[in-house]
Amino acid sequence: MFKRILVFLLLVVPAISFAQKKVLDHIDYDIWSTVQDEAIAPNGSHILYSLWKGEKDHFFKVQDAKGKYVLEYDRGKEGHFTYDSNYVVFTINAWKDSVMDMQRRRVKKDKLPKDSLGIFNLKTKSLQKIGHIKSFKIPEKWSGYLAYQLEEIKKEKEKEEKDSVSESKKKKDKPKKVGKKTGYHLVVLNLETKTRDTLKFVTDYVFAKKGKWLAYATTGETKDSDAGVFVRNLETNETLNLHGAPKAKYFQLGFSESGKNFGFIADTDTTKVQLRPNQLYVWQEGNSKAEKVMDNAMSPEGYVVSKHGEIHFSKDESKMYFGLARPPIEKDTSLLEEEIVNVEVWTYDEPRLYTVQELQLKNDSIQSFSTVYHLGDKKTIPLANSTYEDIDLGDKGNAGLALIRNAKPYDLSSQWTARRYYDYKVINTSSGKTEHEFKKVPRLQISPKGNYGYSYSRVDSTWVSYSLMTGKQTSLTKDLVSYSEENDYPNYPFPYGFAGWTQDDEHFLVYDRYDIWKIHPDTGAKVKLTDGRDSKTVYRYLDLDEEEEAIDFSKPLLFSTFNETTKDAGYSKFNPKNNKVTSLISGPYRYSSPKKALLDDALIFTRQSFEEFPDLRITDLSFKKQIKLSNANPQQTDYNWGTIELMDWISLDGKKLQGMLVKPENFDPNKKYPLLVNFYEKSSDGIHRHRYPKAERSSINYSFYTSRGYIIFNPDVEYRVGYPGESAYNCVIPGVTSLVEKGFIDKDNIGVQGHSWGGYQIAYLVTKTDIFKAAEAGAPVPNMISAYGGIRWWTGLSRQFQYEHTQSRIGGTPWEYPSRYIENSPIFNVDKINTPLLVMHNDADGHVPWYQGIEFFVSLRRLGKPSWFLNYNGEPHWPLKMQNRKDFSIRMAQYFDYYLKGDGKPSWMDRGVPPIEKGIRQGYELLDKGSD
Repeated sequence: MFKRILVFLLLVVPAISFAQKKVLDHIDYDIWSTVQDEAIAPNGSHILYSLWKGEKDHFFKVQDAKGKYVLEYDRGKEGHFTYDSNYVVFTINAWKDSVMDMQRRRVKKDKLPKDSLGIFNLKTKSLQKIGHIKSFKIPEKWSGYLAYQLEEIKKEKEKEEKDSVSESKKKKDKPKKVGKKTGYHLVVLNLETKTRDTLKFVTDYVFAKKGKWLAYATTGETKDSDAGVFVRNLETNETLNLHGAPKAKYFQLGFSESGKNFGFIADTDTTKVQLRPNQLYVWQEGNSKAEKVMDNAMSPEGYVVSKHGEIHFSKDESKMYFGLARPPIEKDTSLLEEEIVNVEVWTYDEPRLYTVQELQLKNDSIQSFSTVYHLGDKKTIPLANSTYEDIDLGDKGNAGLALIRNAKPYDLSSQWTARRYYDYKVINTSSGKTEHEFKKVPRLQISPKGNYGYSYSRVDSTWVSYSLMTGKQTSLTKDLVSYSEENDYPNYPFPYGFAGWTQDDEHFLVYDRYDIWKIHPDTGAKVKLTDGRDSKTVYRYLDLDEEEEAIDFSKPLLFSTFNETTKDAGYSKFNPKNNKVTSLISGPYRYSSPKKALLDDALIFTRQSFEEFPDLRITDLSFKKQIKLSNANPQQTDYNWGTIELMDWISLDGKKLQGMLVKPENFDPNKKYPLLVNFYEKSSDGIHRHRYPKAERSSINYSFYTSRGYIIFNPDVEYRVGYPGESAYNCVIPGVTSLVEKGFIDKDNIGVQGHSWGGYQIAYLVTKTDIFKAAEAGAPVPNMISAYGGIRWWTGLSRQFQYEHTQSRIGGTPWEYPSRYIENSPIFNVDKINTPLLVMHNDADGHVPWYQGIEFFVSLRRLGKPSWFLNYNGEPHWPLKMQNRKDFSIRMAQYFDYYLKGDGKPSWMDRGVPPIEKGIRQGYELLDKGSD
């Protein structure tokens, strides 16, 4: 009898527990948290992060290295450790509900609650809060001080004047107020002594990276005070006024690392002249005032001092870099608006399309060209210019040679070839002399020490080094397949990438599909460091020291691993002394790039799977002991979730394919489930990505739909150039049919969903098959001919390159391959569509012209095909505003539930939402049961 009861309990209790689990709903999006802004203290003693929960307030946490919570605070975010690891400084937002309530009451923006500053002492566990914070900064490589600006200060009570004064007198005596133009009060806080010094009306401020110096610019304590730039030695508390002038403006405050050198731009002209008389100043420790280095009259012919060029110093502090600019085109300010001609003139042979120029107008108007000032001999050398506009400096500005580049000769052709080339000059930073030139080469980067330029030549399928000293070019990987072995674009393949350079530019580390190679930059001699090809394990270098530009081969390195067959990932240690690779940790997870403590071997990382949220963990370089720190979503265990697995099948053209199959947690192989197919290109490598419930911007949410009884299938697609639509059909449809053959899919209730490139493929598929009962296509391209001539408004680029050489994979122009464009365009076969379609395409889409979605919808409408069109006004390629993302999630779920589960039809599908009801009535209410 007891055995029977035990068997009964073993069978029934799990079933009851599944039955008791909740099903995810749209309201649950706001109870799921994500871990953001994580950081580890420089000494590894503490970790901080914020939990972001939908539209709710953030929750800030600090834990010690053993996992103990030492601070938990509502509304906290953007935390930072001081360099000595003694303090945590973070922002405290106002309560969101309170702010929204005040906004509903039309409270003015300047009257809304302001952010506060939190200062937490990790030794005493005490928290100090400071209200009305505008900004704050802490030194990067030293400790003891904090500077913060205040949005408001308490007004001093003024004695009432009994004597009457004129209105003009009152206006003149009106006290100076803080603001963007006048500046905000800056408080300099000594964290140890708690002493404060308030500096009034500060417009900009900066700490030196390593030396205990603070610089700031102010508009003056009163209306009649001079503006000025000051530096303060925080060890001696001595303050120097480097420059002052009535109503002067200051820009680009910049220290050298030690703080012993400082530069800035001053504009002392109080008129509204369009050509601003900017002046460059430099200060060196030991001087009481800054010295003028350059003004417009001293600048090279055709150039002026730019207030937009960043001022920075070489690491050895012998050079100061700043920007020169072309004089602005002066406007005739006497013209009335109705007198100004407002016409666009497009020219066929301009390097940049007019739409690109428009989008880059602001950048063009503030463009500056790098120039160097040698502090020793006080010599100024122009480097970049209006032809060779951009520069790469080596050895953190120390190197005597630099690369300047010119893209103009190749800008025009790049708009359809999708390949960018440049002309380069190697320029001597001491003399300005051109040492060597490289013509029509891919984008070069400069090695850490500045001895080499390097790039990947896609045309030649090889990495190339360029000696800046000799001008010699060396092909490094001509005999190595360092480029994509699976390239299916009508273009030369991309490389797998590189890890970086070893110290002193001795070797260059390059990737092939699986392994890492160490290559000599002059000879091309190479050594393979890993052995991943036989096991199909991909090794990649993980940089744990953001400060160092070179890879230190004197100590062990950390590699990430990923197995292409099993999709397992992990970390391995590489010993450069014997070229030995040792696995540290591996498993059916996806691992993050670790963050190491600056002064300790402690590091934080995450691991995740479909079922496991990527909570923070702490360990050391051995990975032997891990402590899980965060527990962002304990409520997940209360919900019916899902499981994920790999699925294999053969495409119609004989290729072995993989895909992801997601089943409900309470899956019963004897039941029939509705199926949702969602795909883009190849996604199976992401099988261990955690997909928490949220209002997606363009896709179904896997955990949401599996919780509600759907099975999800995401098939990989391999493409044949010229036939992207047919390729999708050949891969997706046999995957679906092989899944149906397994017996647990309801073949009469299969839906398909995708966005952008996925939306196009879905539009194509439904012209070729009736296997889908319902489809959602977001931002689709039904007409490749009209889309070819469209604009990607986000960048201003013509879409031509996309069809000729990249994702759309046609492989040529419409006049070269008219049949390919027609065969791959669903618009020519709309009459064959029998699948109901939901189309989303937003009117501010900067990737795919939204008239493509309109073309598709009005054609379906013309034929009386069941279809609906969603346009979220002002939204780009996907809805970004949370209210719109939630709306899209609700409508898409209602749409699929109606067709695939037989739920009631929502009102918006029955009668739409007329413009008169827009924003008032959403039409979510269900009308009846059953599908058409």
